[in-house]
Amino acid sequence: MIPFLSGFIGNEAGSALLLSLAVILCAFFLEDITTVIVGILAAEGYIGIPLALFSLYAGIILGDTILYSIGALARTHPKLAHYIDHGYTASFRSWLEGRYAVIIFSGHFIPGLRFTTYVASGFFRRPLSAFIPTAIASGLALGTLLFSVSYWFGSLTAAWIRPFRWLIAATFLLILFLASRQHLRAYRLKRNGPG
Repeated sequence: MIPFLSGFIGNEAGSALLLSLAVILCAFFLEDITTVIVGILAAEGYIGIPLALFSLYAGIILGDTILYSIGALARTHPKLAHYIDHGYTASFRSWLEGRYAVIIFSGHFIPGLRFTTYVASGFFRRPLSAFIPTAIASGLALGTLLFSVSYWFGSLTAAWIRPFRWLIAATFLLILFLASRQHLRAYRLKRNGPG
């Protein structure tokens, strides 16, 4: 069995399969960072564009579905189930239900919103028919945009700033994160008032 596995991993198809599985797993945990890195790797020729996009999309869809499932499973736990109709969660639940499609679509674009709202969707038993298409459309839109920008950046910088491009990519991700965080703070301040 071991010689079969080492032979399988050592050949080109095995390497592509392992790379695809690694991208799927990383996209589940760190979607934006994985997308930027895979876009640059595709520009360098380490991974083909179709395999890169397929793996990224599969990781995004798998991650969204697992987050919803975590919420649905938490609902069945006796100590957590009493929070479903509890006063502590009433304001969050009404906020989520009032703008459900916009909030779920925004989940991929605003750091921290995806985990909270996707798990809450399962916990509050929002219909899968409303959740899945909106979450997938959001993930594919952001994934395609980030991949395209990263691929373009990787192609453009391959010859002239090769040593610094990873630093520039990391700076771009940090700026995206800080801008989203600042936007979220400004929204909360506006909603809650200065006090």
